[in-house]
Amino acid sequence: MGDVFSLVYRNIRERKGRSVLTILGITVGIGAVIALISIGYGMQESITAELIEMADVIMVTPMSMEFGSFGAFGSFTDRDLEAVKRIGGVKEAVAMRGVTEDIEYRGETFRVEVVGIEPRDMGAVFGETVKLEEGGDDGGGTTGRELRDNDHKACEIGYSIAYDYFSDEIGVNDRLTINGSKFRVVGVLEKQGGFRSDVDSQIYVTTRDAMTILDNDDISIIFVRVRNIADAEEIAAEIEERIDDNHKLDDFTSAMTMGSAVEQLEFIFGTIQVVLLAITSISLIVASLVIMNTMLMSVMERTHEIGVMKAIGAKNRNILSLFLLEVGVVSAIGGVFGCIFGVIGAHAMSFGLQTALDVEIAAIVKPEVLLGGVAVAMLVGVLSGLYPARKASKMSPVEAVRYE
Repeated sequence: MGDVFSLVYRNIRERKGRSVLTILGITVGIGAVIALISIGYGMQESITAELIEMADVIMVTPMSMEFGSFGAFGSFTDRDLEAVKRIGGVKEAVAMRGVTEDIEYRGETFRVEVVGIEPRDMGAVFGETVKLEEGGDDGGGTTGRELRDNDHKACEIGYSIAYDYFSDEIGVNDRLTINGSKFRVVGVLEKQGGFRSDVDSQIYVTTRDAMTILDNDDISIIFVRVRNIADAEEIAAEIEERIDDNHKLDDFTSAMTMGSAVEQLEFIFGTIQVVLLAITSISLIVASLVIMNTMLMSVMERTHEIGVMKAIGAKNRNILSLFLLEVGVVSAIGGVFGCIFGVIGAHAMSFGLQTALDVEIAAIVKPEVLLGGVAVAMLVGVLSGLYPARKASKMSPVEAVRYE
């Protein structure tokens, strides 16, 4: 084996340029796979962590409404809300009245989601995750205050509403025109992003103002907190049954627990990762073709050498193992460098997302992914080099020795 490794080392060293290009092809392919998988794990971890914090919450929406959308498929009534509150195991049930309205500020107008909610219920819906911004966008200025039950024509606004939508920034005590009525901004919410990114582009007013001034009596979503997380699925089923009975409709209500949401997200992220792997596998296919071409050229160049080895007693399996070991070593080196490149690339992507989009997604690099990367690199290399190696092992020693 010592002689075999010595020959492998000599052959790789004598063909440095070709070996480097082969290693580079494997490095890029494996690195791309590892970087994308690591970022995928980071995205999944970031979103599921937020959902797990709300494990005791059930989100009740009309029909098949998606997260963050309001009033697209129907609405609930106060009767539905009271029916939910009477269900055993329900700790709190909070109604949100959402509607898209024209928002005007200093001559500019945008259509924005305006949500009516009882101020005392904000904590029940959002917990401690949604808070007022500490100071202005530059860290200074007034922080404002939370919405109060006795507020009239007052609102809290999301971060994007304050700083991104209009040419001029909106601060505390500024006034917005919502559907023709003037509302005073009493507070600006911290930037949320991630699963709660919809909060950044919403305006919150009291339920009374939503019903009287904005003429919105319909409940678009109900958030339910349960006393025992283990009962969440059972309570969700009962919520759907009771509200469906109220409306005399089947499948009118969708009550989703955060556990179900996590399962759905895991399936979605799994699908995304499969698609990403399929895309990045193209680079591995290219690398395998490069390896095969390189090994075929190597066999042609070393035909005479192969003939001499066979003439002095080398068997077919010795020639086969020599070429397979050579391509295996090159692939292993490429796999190791690919892991390094993938880890660096994943952290670079994480930093780029945070810098450009202000989205904090950690690069989660798992040891099994790195080991898998090296294993895949070697597998691709050996499979690609199998045909050239078999071709070399089948050569006639007489004709190979005479080959010039």
